[in-house]
Amino acid sequence: MTRPVPLALILTLAACGGPSGEDTMETPSPEAAAHSIDAIAAEYVHLVLALGEHDEGYVDAYFGPPEWQSAVEAQPATLEAIEGRAAAARRALDGRLTEEPSRAPFLDHQLAALEARSRMLRGTRYSFDEESERLYGAVAPTHDEEHFAERIRGLEGMLPGDGDVLTRLEALRDRFTIPADRLDAVFQAALAECRRRTLERLDLPPAESFRIEYVTDKPWSGYNWYQGDYESLIQVNTELPIRLERAIDLACHEGYPGHHTYNALREWRLVEERRWVEHSVYPLYSPLSLIAEGSANYGVDLTFPGEERTRFEAETLAPLAGIDPASVPEYYRILEVLDQLSFAGNEAARRYLDGEIDAAAAAEWLERYALYSPDRAAQRVRFIDTYRSYVINYNLGEQIVRDWVERGGASPQERWARFADLLASPRLPADLR
Repeated sequence: MTRPVPLALILTLAACGGPSGEDTMETPSPEAAAHSIDAIAAEYVHLVLALGEHDEGYVDAYFGPPEWQSAVEAQPATLEAIEGRAAAARRALDGRLTEEPSRAPFLDHQLAALEARSRMLRGTRYSFDEESERLYGAVAPTHDEEHFAERIRGLEGMLPGDGDVLTRLEALRDRFTIPADRLDAVFQAALAECRRRTLERLDLPPAESFRIEYVTDKPWSGYNWYQGDYESLIQVNTELPIRLERAIDLACHEGYPGHHTYNALREWRLVEERRWVEHSVYPLYSPLSLIAEGSANYGVDLTFPGEERTRFEAETLAPLAGIDPASVPEYYRILEVLDQLSFAGNEAARRYLDGEIDAAAAAEWLERYALYSPDRAAQRVRFIDTYRSYVINYNLGEQIVRDWVERGGASPQERWARFADLLASPRLPADLR
C-alpha cells in the first residue's frame, strides 16, 4: 500500500474545488491532493478508523495501509472533531457528485452515516425509523399485530401435536436439531456446497480462504470477520441449538456468496484493481450494511433455487446430522410460512427502541409474533440492544436486493451476472430502488 495523505492537508479540503484527474491510491502531490477525490477518500478512511476508537465494533473490517491505523491511534480525534472533518469532506464533495458518479455519491452517503453515528455516541437519540434512514438509507415498513397473527393462523393446521402454535413448532424444530458432535461435519459440507455453486457462477480471487470457529455467549448466531488478503474468520455461535436449515443459511450468508465473497470482491475489484482506498474499510453502521446483509440473505435462494435446497439437505445434510431425510420436505413447507413472520422482529425493535415497550415486552412480542422460543427471543433482544436498527438490513435489505437483481432478468445467468455486479460495485441502497 501507499503512504497516507497527511491529515493536515486533508483538513484543507473544505476550501478546495475542481474535479479530480486521479484514479489511483498513490499519494498525490500537495498541489494535486487539494483537488483530488483520492484525498477525500483517504480522509474518509481515517475518519472511520478514528470513530472506531470511540465505538467498539464500528470498524467491521479494515485492510488498508496499517500505518493509517497507527496514525489514528497515535493522534486520537474527539467526536466533535470527527464530525467537523466529515462535514468538511462532504462540502468538498458537493461539486463532484455528478463529475465523479462512481465514487462521490458513495463517499457522501457513507460520511453522512458516520456523522449520524458520531452524534449518537454523543447522546443524540433518533426514532427507530429516523436512525435506520440516517445510518442505512432505508426505512422498514410497519405492520400491526393482525398482519402476523393472520400468518400464524396459517401454521396451525400444518403443525403436528397438541398445544399452542409455538409449543408445537418448537417440538417440531427440536427434531431437526443438529447434534453437537455432528455440527462441524454438517457445516463443512454446507460450506463446501455453497462455495462450489458460487464458484460455478462467480470469479473469486485465487487465494481466497476461510477458517471456522465455534463460539458461545454472543448476541448473534454467526459472524464473518473479514481479515483482508481474501481471508475470513467465520464464527458460529453454538449457545443455542442449531437446526438443520441454519447450516445452509449460515454457510451462504457468512461465506459463499455472502459476506466472505462480498468483502473479497470489494478488496479485489475495487481496492486492488481500481485503487479506490475508500473500500478498504467497512464501517458497520452505514449504508454498506444494507447491501451486505441483503445480498448475503438473497444469496441463499440464488445459490439454491427452487427445490434444490430441500433436495440437497435431504440427500446430504440430513444423513450427516442423523435426521430422517424423508421428513425434510414437509419441514421446509412449514419454514416457508414461518419466513413470512420475519418483519415481526423489526416491529419488536421499533417499539422497544422508541420506548413504547420494555425489554421483557419486546421478548414477549418476539415469542408471540415471530414465534421465537424464550431463549431465542432473549438472545434477539440482546442483539437489538447491541445493534439497534441494524435489524432492518436483513429482511428489508434482502427484499431490496432481490427486487433489484430480479428486475434484470429471470434466468439464473442473468441473476448471477447482476448479483456479481452488485457485489463488486460501490452501489448504495438508493441506487437499487
